[in-house]
Parts: sequence; C-alpha cells; structure tokens
Amino acid sequence: MRSLSNVMRFWNRQNGLIGIDITSVTVKLLELKPAGHSYQVESYAVRPLPDGTVDERRIQDIDAVADVLGRAVKHARPSTRKAAVAVPASSAITKTLLLPASLSEEEIEARIISESDHHIPFPFNEVAFDFYCLGPSALNEDEQRVLLVACRHQDISQLTDTLELAGLEPVVVDVESFAMERAFEVLRQQLGERSRDPDACIGLVDVGATMNAFHVMRGENIVYSRDTVFGGRRLTDAICHRYDMSVQQAGYAKKHGGLPDDYQTEVLEPFLDTIVQQVGRSLQLYYSAGRHHEVREIVLAGGSSVLPGLAERIAADSGMQVTVANPFARMAVSRHIDRDALTSDAPAMLTACGLAMRKPQ
Repeated sequence: MRSLSNVMRFWNRQNGLIGIDITSVTVKLLELKPAGHSYQVESYAVRPLPDGTVDERRIQDIDAVADVLGRAVKHARPSTRKAAVAVPASSAITKTLLLPASLSEEEIEARIISESDHHIPFPFNEVAFDFYCLGPSALNEDEQRVLLVACRHQDISQLTDTLELAGLEPVVVDVESFAMERAFEVLRQQLGERSRDPDACIGLVDVGATMNAFHVMRGENIVYSRDTVFGGRRLTDAICHRYDMSVQQAGYAKKHGGLPDDYQTEVLEPFLDTIVQQVGRSLQLYYSAGRHHEVREIVLAGGSSVLPGLAERIAADSGMQVTVANPFARMAVSRHIDRDALTSDAPAMLTACGLAMRKPQ
C-alpha cells in the first residue's frame, strides 16, 4: 500500500491469500497454496446470498453479505485471514500509457498524479489507482508502456468493509478481468497442448446468474468481451412460475433433478436455445469488429455451464470443441475437501481462483 491515501495497490501480493468472489447470488471463497509447479486447494466454500443483497455486482446490504461471508469462512476454516477481492471490470478504468523509459516508479506515480485529469474521468480525490510497468515500447526504445488502473474509492470500500466485517483482512483489490486472465493459466493445463500456441484464440463463455459474458482469450490476455443480461436466474424463475416453486426449491431442482416430464422440452430447451444463439451472436460481433484471429474452441464457465445438453448444443452450432471449465483438474486437493462437490462448483470458481493465484510482482 502506498502512503498516499488515494492510491490502492492492485498488484501487491502476500503469501496465503484467499480469493473472495461476491456475485449477485453467491459468495465464493477459495484458498490455494503453491504446490510444485501448480497449486493445492486448501479450503473453499460457496454460499447463497439473500435476494437483493447484491444488484448488478454492487453490494446493497453490506451487513447481510458480511454475515454470509462470515459463515463461509467458518465452514471453510482457511489457514489465513488475508484475502483478495476484485472490482467488476465495468467499474475500473484501464489505460496503457507511453512514458519516457528513464522514469522511475516514483516519477511515474508523480506524473500520473499531475496529469490525472487527462487519464481519469473522475475527481482525483475520489479515485484509487495503481500502475504496472509492462516494458519498453516496441516502436520507440526511449519509451516504456505503463498500465494504469483506477476506480472510485467507494467501489473499493464497499468490498473491503464487507471483508473486514466478516473477519477477513483485505490485502489486495484486483479487477475481475485480470483475475479471469490469471485463472486461464490453469485452464490451459486442462485444455492441453492445443491451447499453447501464443496466437490461439479461445472463446470463454461465462454463464452466470444474471449475466452471460463472452470473452476471447489470446495468449494471456482478454482481447474481446461482450456481456448480455441473461443468465441462469432466468431458468430458475421459469421453473418457479411453471411449477409454483420457491427460488430455493427451483434452484435445488435445477441442480439435482426431480422436475416434471415436460421440463426438458418446455423450460430447459428454450433456455439452452437462447444461450446458444447468444454465443453465436457474440462470435459474429467479434469477427465483424475486425478481429482476424480465428476462435478455435470454446470453454464454458459459470454456474449454468453444466446444464445437460448446453456444451453439446454450442459445439453443434459453432462446429468447435467445447469444454466445461475446471481450474482444479490438475491441482492437488486437501483431504478434508469433498472433491466431487469441488468439481461441481469448479466452473463458477474462475474469479476466486484467479484471485487466490496472485503472485508477487
């Protein structure tokens, strides 16, 4: 943490971090520890949130979220209280600056502060920022590339206050897209050699509760993103309305079965059709935006990615291989963790995984 009150460190890492992912419907906790060239899952927990406590990734009831997170901590019993959390990519400003190569980190910081009105569209006293030196410019050896990240203090304090109320120590605030990129490092191990080509483009479809996000990964970076307001909650609501169930009953039935015979044709298949259409539309928009690198395969993530038939439908529609994400496929798992439950939750754990993988800079 820098001494300036309006600077928040995004990249400082201390050993033993817990990744905390707070979504619109759940709190996810994941603790990893290095194990050789990979990681071991030390502890984890997923807990549902009451309706309305988080709306469009913004916490509306800090006390309620902290209570759920506290119960997740009690269940997981992590070996540390140091935690990493992320602001949504939509709340963060990222820019790559070209600055003289001769500038030190202290001089870069002073330069960003003095020129903040050129880079940050908010009053400077409302903003936290950090930067990371990416290396020399490919076009001019006298310049260096510097990645600037900024967001409002209130977006950070919402998250850090929640963690503190739950008995955790927030030591890192990251950006969700950075965490997702980091988690993709272990997904490449799951995909194997075909993903190692630095020019290989892989589509990542993250079907969450309220959002359907489509990312294109090239190398280590997200090069294209598109969000659609449509997710697994639509299917839950459809089950509630058709079969007169509560949200909790519908969520359980969606995951464990036991629904009437017409569920497959009347409720599930129309939902799957919509997801498949959205993936196809996102691919069309990716290419129409002038992207020339072909997407070669698709990875499915998010809580609804395991719905029966979804991977097969997307594969048939796109003509590509489709894999359901499991960032823990090649990891060791602590003996007290239910591996089957972890595998079931794995597709929805990418952000928490990326946060727990943070390394020193």
